[in-house]
Amino acid sequence: MNQIFLKKKTTLMAAVALLSFSGISAQTFSDFSYRGNDKIYTDNPLKENEFYSPILQGCYPDPSITRKGDDYYLVNSSFSMFPGVPIFTSKDLVNWKQVGHVLDRPSQLKVEKGGVSQGIYAPDIKYNKFNDTFYMITTQIAGGIGNMVVKTKDPAKGWSEVQKLNFDGIDPSIFFDDNGKAYIVHNDAPPKGTEQYNGHRVIKIWDYDLEKDQIVAGSDKIIVNGGVDLSQKPIWIEGPHLYKKNGKYFLMCAEGGTGGNHSEVVFMSDSPKGPFVPAQNNPILTQRYFPKDRKDKVDWAGHADLVETPDGKYFGVFLAIRPNEKGRVNHGRETFILPVDWSGKYPVFENGLVPMKPKLKLPEGVKNQTGQNGFFPNGNFTYNDKLTDKNLDYRWIAMRGPRENFITATKNGVKVNSMETNIKALAPVSALFHRLQHEDFETSVTLDFKPKSEKELAGITCYQSERFNYVFGITKKDKDFYIVLERTEKGESKLIASEKIALSKTIKLQVVGEKDDLNFNYSLDGKTYKNLGGPVSGDILSTDVAGGFTGSLIGLYSTSSNDIKP
Repeated sequence: MNQIFLKKKTTLMAAVALLSFSGISAQTFSDFSYRGNDKIYTDNPLKENEFYSPILQGCYPDPSITRKGDDYYLVNSSFSMFPGVPIFTSKDLVNWKQVGHVLDRPSQLKVEKGGVSQGIYAPDIKYNKFNDTFYMITTQIAGGIGNMVVKTKDPAKGWSEVQKLNFDGIDPSIFFDDNGKAYIVHNDAPPKGTEQYNGHRVIKIWDYDLEKDQIVAGSDKIIVNGGVDLSQKPIWIEGPHLYKKNGKYFLMCAEGGTGGNHSEVVFMSDSPKGPFVPAQNNPILTQRYFPKDRKDKVDWAGHADLVETPDGKYFGVFLAIRPNEKGRVNHGRETFILPVDWSGKYPVFENGLVPMKPKLKLPEGVKNQTGQNGFFPNGNFTYNDKLTDKNLDYRWIAMRGPRENFITATKNGVKVNSMETNIKALAPVSALFHRLQHEDFETSVTLDFKPKSEKELAGITCYQSERFNYVFGITKKDKDFYIVLERTEKGESKLIASEKIALSKTIKLQVVGEKDDLNFNYSLDGKTYKNLGGPVSGDILSTDVAGGFTGSLIGLYSTSSNDIKP
């Protein structure tokens, strides 16, 4: 018995020694606050019969939507964020609740070594009434997975393991015909030797075997070559969705690339396998034709999906961006919604071909409850989180791995246990992220932390990618504590400012965004804030400078591999 006890004690002491040697420690974050104050919302207050679009602010791109009965479900791209594919539900298309993530297990999501804009691209969600099953099909640009599908009977109660699909290309979408047959459409390269220009792509269709959850080999056919008019050299035909109405098949796709030339186009056929005839009034949705300096600018509109309401009306969700006053895209591609007029032969987005407005009229009988009763907020809102709940809010995400690998819930806040990677690593990092959702914002958190060495740091990161970010945190040099601000651009880091501080208890860290500038502030007494090194430009948090497909994130971050020297 004593030998067993001694063996256990020795093992425990060795584990503790290993933890101490590796510098792993825990920092407690509490009382998080985020507040948006964008001028577009103060200038456009809602009337009783109105709601704001985008319905999901911040980095929620590539929306796809489906309906079962009175319940709508919506998913978004998540790239290398973990968990992946946020899923929302609504009964009225205005008030949305997040019910989780589709890909919430490491077995489903292999993004450990993926760049921030790799991972999950353009998910598609569809409900199949014939087997009462939901399908989510997507492309996972990581882990050797490629195109894949998962399914469930209840979107809020977990999804199956991944089924890899045997075809190349991206942006797959599944379609269930009213005779029970299933098909997959997707973007692909033209046949070898037929590519005519850069950006030349095709849309393919396959038969889908519902028993095997796999495409039928040899059933593929190209149904769109290039886009609406190949002679005009259209680029990046992608994001296809197939629909059926009045016995006709409609193929809707994005065209023009997910930038200033983005648009949505539609085709019609008597058969799911074509031939498909483009609508004469294409595009049916775009913002590319208007002055660059227009007020309350919305741009890049496209990559849409349609849903029919129980009473036969149609709505479309799509991505678009709202650049800041310097024309930069800092909070990423967001989820917008518009009613769709399908009274004619082809669907058309209502007011989708004029400069978009920030407000829409509520559907008949709907009350706007956004930000109340558990519904996701939009407009100018405040989000407060004490970070003491055992089950953190779904909006808190990690990068490249589960947040549960490095956090511990306590009554005093959430402990972020330092990993031996820092924010610049192409690997999982110990940071809890919240999406940036406004141009003008203020966010703060209380940090209980006393670093033991210069290798330890904890604080806030404003993160666009592993190569473009700010780090604002506490570290140590010799016997003194320092607060530091570092800017990383193109992977090259520069210390903006550092100050020695008398760290006796908790410290409050604050980031204030004003237009395109950031101010990093700290308070040792919880009342009076002092600025460090600011204001600094938010340019590296924009897609324009950093590239990629994501918006910027605010992270509660710690590391035991700090390389910032005060």
